[in-house]
Amino acid sequence: MLDIQNLHAYYGKSHVLHGVSFQVNPGEIVALLGRNGSGRSTTAKAIMGLVDGTGHVAWKGQEILGKKPFEIAHLGIGHVPENRDIFPKITVHQNLMLGQKGKGKGSRWSFDDMYSMFPRLKERQHTEAGVLSGGEQQMLTLCRTLMGDPDLIIIDEPTEGLAPKIVELVGEYLQKLKSRGISVLLIEQKLTIAMAISDRALVMGHGSIVFQGTPESLRADPYTRKEWLEV
Repeated sequence: MLDIQNLHAYYGKSHVLHGVSFQVNPGEIVALLGRNGSGRSTTAKAIMGLVDGTGHVAWKGQEILGKKPFEIAHLGIGHVPENRDIFPKITVHQNLMLGQKGKGKGSRWSFDDMYSMFPRLKERQHTEAGVLSGGEQQMLTLCRTLMGDPDLIIIDEPTEGLAPKIVELVGEYLQKLKSRGISVLLIEQKLTIAMAISDRALVMGHGSIVFQGTPESLRADPYTRKEWLEV
């Protein structure tokens, strides 16, 4: 579904990604792990056309490297950035409306789905999004992206700064996506949730993939965990 080969990315003259290659298959949760500065968020931005890159990024067999972010989004890739990027001066419901493509006909997801998954959003649907808590804003960003009916969703640090109960809720949410056939590329620092829900784990270090395998094989690899993950 998503096939990345020899991806290099740059911020101006700074060379950040060095030949990244991996795939995300249909209905699969892939965890992209690594310390801060390892290149995980830059990988997401390169896929979405938000930073300059060279190499190949194919989506369902079509080369998308070089396309504009809105063009990539309309092809069926959703991106939930680390900074959440909600619209603070409009309501929760209006934020969700902005996530829809067209009139939302044929979408796998409805407003009722979002409110059923996260009842707190239903309670606050007429509240300005800027006054929501951090956890509520994360829920809103995830749901707004889903309203665009993506086949792949790239989620950058969804549990950052969230209470443990909300982290559990996010994990359940991601598994619901998988159950509906949506692929997930999960960029995460918290090993607990990533190892619990992912089908495969990738580890990044210094802009390269240094490990690919199952969560079980990563658990059995103390060198990789110590060298590239543990603080």
